[in-house]
Amino acid sequence: MTLLPRAASVLLGLLAWISGARAEGGTGPLPCPLEAGWRLERQLELPRRSADGREIGGFSAVQWDPATSQLLLLSDATEGELLRWSGLPDRGTPRLLEVLPLLRPMDGEALVVFDGQLWVASEGRRTPERQAQLLRFEAGSGALLEALPLPAAWQPGAGTGLASNGGPESLLILPPSAGGGLPALLMAAEHPLLQDPPDAVRLLRWQWPAGADPRTATPTALPQGALRLPGEGWGLTDLLLVKPGRLLALLRRFEAPFSWRIRLALYPLPAPSAHASPAPTAGGVGEPLDPLASWDLIAAGLAADNWEGLSLGPPLADGRPTLLLASDDNFNPLQASRLALLSPVRTDPCPAQP
Repeated sequence: MTLLPRAASVLLGLLAWISGARAEGGTGPLPCPLEAGWRLERQLELPRRSADGREIGGFSAVQWDPATSQLLLLSDATEGELLRWSGLPDRGTPRLLEVLPLLRPMDGEALVVFDGQLWVASEGRRTPERQAQLLRFEAGSGALLEALPLPAAWQPGAGTGLASNGGPESLLILPPSAGGGLPALLMAAEHPLLQDPPDAVRLLRWQWPAGADPRTATPTALPQGALRLPGEGWGLTDLLLVKPGRLLALLRRFEAPFSWRIRLALYPLPAPSAHASPAPTAGGVGEPLDPLASWDLIAAGLAADNWEGLSLGPPLADGRPTLLLASDDNFNPLQASRLALLSPVRTDPCPAQP
């Protein structure tokens, strides 16, 4: 079986969640009240090797497919690969069903599955050989269809551009109502650009032209404001649209020798710009938006590790929504590839939230 027949189901699931958010009075899969926080429902470790003995890991993005009850994990292995798993049984570990090689030197950190294609954000290292890019693959074969460079302001220069190992780690799809007539891709850098304030992380909207076919047309990169990080040293590792105009951000900070701080934060979606990105040294990041709420996930029981992936997860038996998180073991024996399910704590009747 290949990924191709299921390629659009993640978007359909997203649209269903957005519709559900409206039906719930606009809360979406969020705590009520927001201060109630999150409950850790389950946490498990994935195997380090496949059934044939092949080493697997480096999972930097996760997507739950509600149409098939399966999950996709993107590995940031040197050549890049996408792994499909049987899902999340009540007990035990998901079963690896398929490994799709992407066959390109890259540092895949974020994934969108849309209309028979895979969109991957590759982080980069400020070198010609390891450029940060937006990559488009055919979902069935993993064949590369297009490699898009990032705007000039994001390119490496003297004191400008993305930091090494600080490039894009987030990619999501905005439905047509949020994208301006057609769906759009929303990308975020992990860390501020070198020319930006140390707590402002930029967003980038990849917009298809009106009337274009997203399967063949190339999207245009436009700035979409910035989000304020908790402080210097924090990074944004994934984003999730949880209701119209609201983003959940997975935030991470590593403190040597081996200490992790992990947060979820709720942000308003910045307004899009109709203009191309500014020149590399022209600033243009604007005033970053502050979070509406923030939660310490380590205090909630999440293992202290390198959590990088965030997705809507399968509903619980009683119908409550969940978030699905994935950690990247960096192919390091001192770390683990983990999955975790979080549910929003709801003590109020869930009135409309800001």
